[in-house]
Amino acid sequence: MPRDFRTEFLRRPLLFDGATGTMLQRLGLKPGGCPDELNLSEPELVSKVHRAFVEAGSDIVTTNTFGASRIKLKEYDLDRRTAEINRSSAEIARKAIGESGFVAGDLGPSGLFVEPVGNLTFDDCLETYTEQACALKEGGADLIIIETMMDIKEMKAAIIAAKSTGLPVVATMTFDETMRSVLGTPPESFAIMAASLGVDAIGANCSLGIDGILSAIEAMAEVTAVPFIAQPNAGLPVMVGEKTVFPATPEEMASYVPRLVSAGVRILGGCCGTGSEHIEAMGAAFKALKPVARKEAGHTALASRTSFQLFGAGRAPIIIGERINPTGRKKLTAEIKEGKTTTIRKDARAQAAVGAHTLDINIGVPGTDEVPSMVRAVFSVNDNCSLPVVIDSSSDLAIEAGLKAVDGKPMINSISAEVKKLDSIIPVAKKYGGALLGLALDDSGIPETAEGRLKAAEKILDRMLAAGLKKEDLIIDCLAMTVSAQPQGAIETLRAIRLIKKHLGLPTVLGVSNISFGLPMRGLINSNFLAMAIEAGLDCAIINPMNTAMMDSYHAATVLNARDLRAEAYIKYAERKAAAATDHGTAELISQGEPVSLEAKRIIEGVRDKLKYAIIDGDEEHVVPMVEEALAEGLDPIAVSNEGLIPGLEEVGKLFAANKYFLPQVMLSADTMKKAFARLKVEMKDKSGPSAGRVLLATVEGDIHDIGKNIVATLLENHSFEVIDLGKNVPTEKILDEAVKHDVDIVGLSALMTTTVMEMDNVIKKLEERGINAMTIVGGAVVTEEFSNKIKADEYGGDALGAVDKIKRLVELRRQKKS
Repeated sequence: MPRDFRTEFLRRPLLFDGATGTMLQRLGLKPGGCPDELNLSEPELVSKVHRAFVEAGSDIVTTNTFGASRIKLKEYDLDRRTAEINRSSAEIARKAIGESGFVAGDLGPSGLFVEPVGNLTFDDCLETYTEQACALKEGGADLIIIETMMDIKEMKAAIIAAKSTGLPVVATMTFDETMRSVLGTPPESFAIMAASLGVDAIGANCSLGIDGILSAIEAMAEVTAVPFIAQPNAGLPVMVGEKTVFPATPEEMASYVPRLVSAGVRILGGCCGTGSEHIEAMGAAFKALKPVARKEAGHTALASRTSFQLFGAGRAPIIIGERINPTGRKKLTAEIKEGKTTTIRKDARAQAAVGAHTLDINIGVPGTDEVPSMVRAVFSVNDNCSLPVVIDSSSDLAIEAGLKAVDGKPMINSISAEVKKLDSIIPVAKKYGGALLGLALDDSGIPETAEGRLKAAEKILDRMLAAGLKKEDLIIDCLAMTVSAQPQGAIETLRAIRLIKKHLGLPTVLGVSNISFGLPMRGLINSNFLAMAIEAGLDCAIINPMNTAMMDSYHAATVLNARDLRAEAYIKYAERKAAAATDHGTAELISQGEPVSLEAKRIIEGVRDKLKYAIIDGDEEHVVPMVEEALAEGLDPIAVSNEGLIPGLEEVGKLFAANKYFLPQVMLSADTMKKAFARLKVEMKDKSGPSAGRVLLATVEGDIHDIGKNIVATLLENHSFEVIDLGKNVPTEKILDEAVKHDVDIVGLSALMTTTVMEMDNVIKKLEERGINAMTIVGGAVVTEEFSNKIKADEYGGDALGAVDKIKRLVELRRQKKS
């Protein structure tokens, strides 16, 4: 009888295995080597781990390929054996579990960030995971599991690659105690994105104990009914003697199982620290319970990297900001032609500030290549605000490029009932994920009646459902017709909204301002029509959110139609408007119904403020000309840095600490600083400004993870520190020798694995033995403040920006001691 994972996990609870690394360590694996290479050199050792989990009751074993992508294997000069290693691992797992169990081919993070946060292109990332997933399938994998991901865009590429094999796909991300990934993604955004790509199960693993994993699953359950998988650590690591251990007992973890099942978990396994004994105890509790059936809530969901938006199914209508569109805008048109994004970035921030819920991105300019223009625009919007986006283009190639570039799940504008559109857009939406804005027209044009538009909407829906897409991911544009030419146009559009909601139950959208074309006082027509459309059941309004008359109408109509419970959004809007009106000029504009931003106004009094905000906004495009301006005004390079650039980076740190900025914004600001400093270095020639201190950074011997360390190095350089970065897997003696050679103030040590953290203790002891008086700071995923204190490090790093502040204090303390 053939194995059918999809049928089986919906029929009964399925038990994954636990931590392969933990079990290999118990069997004598030494740190520093390549665990994935064991598939070739010691297959019996790997098989022994699988068999232990099978004996504990696991229905599914995971291949030993967590780091077996070409990118990761290259670190061991094994990249040419990528397919062989993955294929062999799947074969080993199959022999261990037999023909009755399931083999999950494992894809782990590449260790790189996808652009624009990092330098890895989406296409290269997709190619890397496709190679690995195909080799796992060839070796006999029944499904692909993608785990411990931190970057939502890397996750997207891995899911698309895994689905290309035709195998079922399970995907998990890792979150910290703030319920965010390293790059700021909440569980809801991940769940929305992964569900749109058609994964079979989603969930969380690693970083947290079982209580934290439960919280992440419960958050996901608010936005999707996709079945869940939970793979918790055996608690958070603690030091016992000279060993790092995960303290949760099998009984403690088993006690949480009923709550996981109630939240929708159908697949259960373990991550760091979970041995066969944990799996056996959890499995016994898990298999005794009946899975909970969950229903889709019916809402439509969009997501960015750091936020999400729900609408439809009776929820409040949302505003789609329409400002990023070159139609009638000469300056924006010129910038798009020149490859610049100044106005796009400003419009993104301004629309977000005044209450837009998502932003439409249209960069169609005749005579330009829309593909690179779309990529630049999407990157710019994602970098400058947290809102989900709408990819708006008549070019199929530009839409696909936008879908690759975007973080999270966007809306695609647009599809229609035209055969050509149905054939071209639906496959792209299915592959890359996204909701579809469907124009209620067909090959005959725009139907004059509401019934005709209903028929067009039905045709789009039928094709979507046949392709396996979800009903709630279709939003129908009922088409606002110009009333100056068609007096009955508004009435038919409103009828279409009601008919489509009644007969199809689909969310609806309108480009509201089309209604008034050719008429005087267009704002009056537009705002009243918006209120009428909301009463008819409109779910999305494409408007200019900078126009206060439109925003007034939106908020009032939402309250009056009982779609703003307790008038909470209305009250917040009124408060923001009142605050903005304290400025007399703004108050006059508001009273006249003129477009006006209600965001807090920036006070920019000179070039120093320009530089500061360039860093805060990550304005790589203009920071060098601003530096030139500052130098031309007579500021010396040190003043440019200390009075303009550094204050901006300090503000970024405050925004990060307040959870208003996340790592992508921090890195963009850091890259902007680099460009500014590169120009200042030319001016300074052989001279250099005062150093904030000299810091040596290294990932300790046996550990090949360095993402966090590299981020800290970049931020330190931006704060005028001299950084000696020794890289990863650095022998202790080299750390000592380089610390002496460069007379460093600080030695910063990083480790990700529980098997390598004790090397930090060794380094700190050897520093003391050799009389090297540099101060020490330690960090990494498994490093805790308790561990830092135990090995007598001078500081615990924590997050990257926090580590920079602590290093500043350590340098000052060391200098005080020396003086």
